[in-house]
Formats: sequence, structure tokens, C-alpha cells
Amino acid sequence: MSLTDVTKPTDVSLNTDLYELTMAQGFWESGLMDAEACFTVFFRDAPFDGGYAVACGTGQIAELVENFRYTPEDIAYLASIQAPGGGAMFKQGFLDWLAEFTPDLDVWAVPEGEVVFPREPLVRVQGSMAACQLIETALLNLVNFQTLVATKTARVVQAAEGHAVSDFGLRRAQGPDGGLAVARASFVGGANSTSNCLAGKIYGIPVFGTHAHSWVMAFPSELEAFRAFARSMPKNCVLLVDTYDVRQGIENAITVAKEMEAAGERLAAIRIDSGDLAKLSKYAREAFDAAGLPYVKISVSNDLDEYTIQSLFAQGAPIDSFGVGTKLATCDPQPSLGGVYKLAAVRKAGEAEWRPTMKLSEVAYKRTIPGIQQVKRFVDGSGCPVGDVIYDETIAGTNCALAVNVTDSEVGYDFGAYEGRDLLVQMVEDGRGIGERPTLAESRRACREALMRLDPAVKRFLNPQLYPVGVEDNLAALRVRLAREERIASSPIR
Repeated sequence: MSLTDVTKPTDVSLNTDLYELTMAQGFWESGLMDAEACFTVFFRDAPFDGGYAVACGTGQIAELVENFRYTPEDIAYLASIQAPGGGAMFKQGFLDWLAEFTPDLDVWAVPEGEVVFPREPLVRVQGSMAACQLIETALLNLVNFQTLVATKTARVVQAAEGHAVSDFGLRRAQGPDGGLAVARASFVGGANSTSNCLAGKIYGIPVFGTHAHSWVMAFPSELEAFRAFARSMPKNCVLLVDTYDVRQGIENAITVAKEMEAAGERLAAIRIDSGDLAKLSKYAREAFDAAGLPYVKISVSNDLDEYTIQSLFAQGAPIDSFGVGTKLATCDPQPSLGGVYKLAAVRKAGEAEWRPTMKLSEVAYKRTIPGIQQVKRFVDGSGCPVGDVIYDETIAGTNCALAVNVTDSEVGYDFGAYEGRDLLVQMVEDGRGIGERPTLAESRRACREALMRLDPAVKRFLNPQLYPVGVEDNLAALRVRLAREERIASSPIR
């Protein structure tokens, strides 16, 4: 879905990989159009070597499904694609079907702002096989990157210890839609503002910005540049002091601050964008305090991330706010969440029972979990999460309190002493969004509250404690049985 205008999404259905369409045509020809499927979205490892992720992008799933249609222009383009072996890639009958297609999907997802963990479903999609397949790429494109950005931002905000963080990443982001996704997801993750004006217009995110080095360089002297900006923006005056020499820049900023006071205004802050930020921020604080200007704040930028910010505070840097750009927008050092979309169950037309499916793979790490999955989160008396259990909604006799670790079947859990709640919430029914759609501000607040309740040991940056995620006992037994049956069926030894 094009994020540049959420009220008029464009190119939704063609925001996909070609193989989704070739598989859909195959289903059409194979008589599987009416078969039902259940897919889940999950990631295998927490990003940034951390202990958690922040769900984001799920708040736009209903819009994605509701606008998933093939226009006459889309059909004409698909008709023009040639197969490598010659001739048209797609048959006319399939294109005629596609022109009338509407997604008969039901979707459950973790609400935006909630903390999530490896292997558990972030999204569950049910519907016709073709519809589930056609939505895959667009859905992953929506959720993967925004979840990664929201998680990165949450880590930066944690390091900032309550000081303001602004998204400065637009110019380094991966294109216009990437910049908007960063602004949206970083706000959910806890950023206070963005420099991106289009994001401010579309999403209502507070925007922030003052001037660049070019402003200072355009005037005969730095002092003249500062005075001119103070006259132009007396209510939004943050002076960038590192164009030439930071210490002289601070002295010029003090001069302008005194002149602003005489005119009944106040210098809001200075920004330092280079050099030893810890040492220079200490110098600036001492200088402003000595000049009787304790209210002038100190903001810094320059390739910041959670580790840099943590280090600055460890050095006693008196910094009030942070502009975080490149490493936030690019999610350095991990450019991808690695979320995947896997078939978990199928049901032929007219059948009542689902048939669970799983991917075995040559690598145990890539084996999937079968079934119609839901996640039960158990919390203590204070509402703090103590563990999650993946269970199959269709298995009778399920006791979600009893589970085995999702990657180590030798480790068991008993959450019987705790209260539990389901994480996945239905957001789409038969192709239409249902329920209230939280605002970004509400998702941001949900993220803040979820992180406040999460064990600090899980949130720490270095060697975080692994949060308990289990597979309910009956589902775990089903997984073992399916794996054994598939291995026997495929074994060359009889």
C-alpha cells in the first residue's frame, strides 16, 4: 500500500512479488480456488540482539485488505507480461477472475505498540488459498519494516531516559515511503516528533526543525546568522553552533540569547552536530548557566543510536534532547526484521476440519509451528508479562498454562498461577475492517505502557534475558507427530 496518501492508496495489489500471482493462477487452474488456508506471520529472532520487538504496521492491515483490488490498468499490465519461454505469462481466464477479485480474508493481529517475541504469530490470515497468497508480500512489506523501526526507536528512547527524541532520518531513509514509514513507526516506538512534514500532515505527528549549517554559511558571520534567525523564528529558536567552532558558537548564542531576553523572548536551545558531544555539552551547560541562562536547552545529533546515547549519559553529558537520523531510519546495524509468512493449516471446500501443516526444512531452526494459532500472554498480579504460550484454537482439551519451550522441548512451563489473555485480535472479517482502529497516539501510549511492564532484564541491550515463549503441550505433541509422519513418508528407506 502506498503510504504517501492513506486516504487514496494506490498500487496496492501490485505491491507484490510475481510468484504470488503465478501461484494464484496455479491454484485457479488446479481447482484449489475454494480451498481455505491459514497463514501466520512471525520472526525467528529478536532484532538488534535484543530481547523483544514492538509490533507496528498492524494498524494498517484493515486498510490494506479493504483496498486490495485489481484495476483495469493493473489487469492490462499483467496481460502484457511475457513468460521467459514465450507467450503471455497469464491466461485470459485467470485475468478475468482477477478483475473481479475481492479478498475474502479474516485477519487477526497483535495490536500496534504491544511487545512481541520470536516464533509467536504476529499476524494470522485466513481465507481462500488464492487470497491468502496474493496478500502475502504487501502484508509483510507493511509489518516487517515498521516493526523493526518501532523496536529500534524504543531502544533509543530507553537510552534517552525520558529526554526528548526526534526522528531526523528522512534524508537518509529508503525513499519517500520509507521516510513516512520511519516517521510513523518511530512515533509508535516513543519518538516525540519528526522532521518529516509530510508525515506530520498525514499522520498528525508533531514536527520539529530549525536551521542547518547552510543558514550560518549564507551570512557574513555566525553572529549575524543567529540574530537573523532569532528575528525570524523567536518562538522556535534553536541555534546550530558547530558550523565553525563550537565554543565560539556558544558565545554567539549567549549574545543572541541576551538580546532575545531584552526583547521579551527566549532562546529555546542550541544544537551540537559534531565533535565530542559529551565534552562540548558540558562546556555549553556551564557557559549558559554562568551567563544566567539556565533555561537554554542542549540538543545533539550526529549519527546517534541507543549505544551512543547511553555512553553520553554514562559520561555525565547534560543533554536535554536528541535528533536521531541515519541509524534510526536505516535501523543500523540490522536492516531487516526477517519476518516470514508460512502456511499453518488448510481445509478443502466443504470440509469442517482443518488439516495442520508445517515446514520441516533441512535446518531445524527453520521448522514452523502448525495449526490455527493464537497466543496467550500470562501476567503477574501487577500486570507484568511472565510468559507467552502459542496454542491451536481447534484442539480440544487445550490447557494453555502447560507448555514446552518453543525451541527447546526439554524446557517446560506451567503458568497455572497466572492470569492469561489472548494477544491476537481480529481486525478484518470477510475482507472488511472491524472494531475500532487505535490512533497513533494510542498505539504510542500502548507501547510505552507495555515496555514499562516488561522485565528490565529482557530490555537490557547486552545479553538480554530470554522471555519465555512456549508451545502448548497438545500443539507441541501435534508438531512432533507431523514431523515424524513427514519424515517417514519422505524417507528413501522402506
